Amino acid sequence: MARALRFRRAAMVYLRRLCHVPHEIEETMSRATSGRLAAAIFALLLLAACAAKKDVYVEKPVDQLYNNAMDLLDQRDFQGAAKAFDQVDQQHPNSPWATKAQLMSAFALYQADKQDQAVTELDRFIQLHPAYKDTPYAYYLKALCYYEQIADVQRDQKITQQALTALQEVVTRFPQSKYARDAKFKIDLVRDQLAGKDMAIGRFYEQRHEYLAAINRYHAVIDQYQTTSQVPEALTRLIECYKALGLGDEAKKTAAVLGYNYPGSEWYADSYTMVTGKTVAVAHGAPEAQAEGSGGSGWFDWVPWPF
Repeated sequence: MARALRFRRAAMVYLRRLCHVPHEIEETMSRATSGRLAAAIFALLLLAACAAKKDVYVEKPVDQLYNNAMDLLDQRDFQGAAKAFDQVDQQHPNSPWATKAQLMSAFALYQADKQDQAVTELDRFIQLHPAYKDTPYAYYLKALCYYEQIADVQRDQKITQQALTALQEVVTRFPQSKYARDAKFKIDLVRDQLAGKDMAIGRFYEQRHEYLAAINRYHAVIDQYQTTSQVPEALTRLIECYKALGLGDEAKKTAAVLGYNYPGSEWYADSYTMVTGKTVAVAHGAPEAQAEGSGGSGWFDWVPWPF
């Protein structure tokens, strides 16, 4: 009994220090006569007292909050900085610094590799401040969030398509901005990535001898991504498929297109050999046929022009 009493007293001291238990609660606890009843009361009061304890809200000057967030950003505590910028917006929503803090919070999340959260914050910022002077940067940062998540061509390219859409929006909405130039460069890379995905699928079908499905993919690359680096290979793969299907005329027409548009390409040399059985040297501009006994001067002596 004495041991249980000492335990209850010690527990009461701990409870009072931890959760600031009022004196009235302590008196109730001390009057408990049953060990089991005391334990039950102790548990309930511990939960109630701790639940009642709340952090005290302390409003701070806006410049102090913003500078603290910037310090965390400089220290590369990006998630801490994002939370600190949120405090600026929460405590001083009508301050000009609140608008800046919203954008900086998204930037901090981007730096923390929390791209999905950053996109959510950026969409909110764009909706609230469509005419703000830094809104072009918000569109650009959103595009970067997608762009930096682009995966290998063997994986799903949904993020790649989202990156393309976001980058095109930067160019369309802000063509004269400093972000449009980099967006245009990245658009070329993204389109090449999407073309590479179609090429990977086309090669898969071709390896399985599903030539019609492969042809459709290669045509999609040629029609939709004409300026990408994937087109010479797509033309060459088309020639392979046409040859496999016994469509010699189609193979020659496609070879003519390849030779006219990419005369210095390695794919041109491979296609020339594939169609004619002859070799061709590719160097510094227009190639020359090197077939034994050939009196011709090059590719177009034997390939009919398709147009």
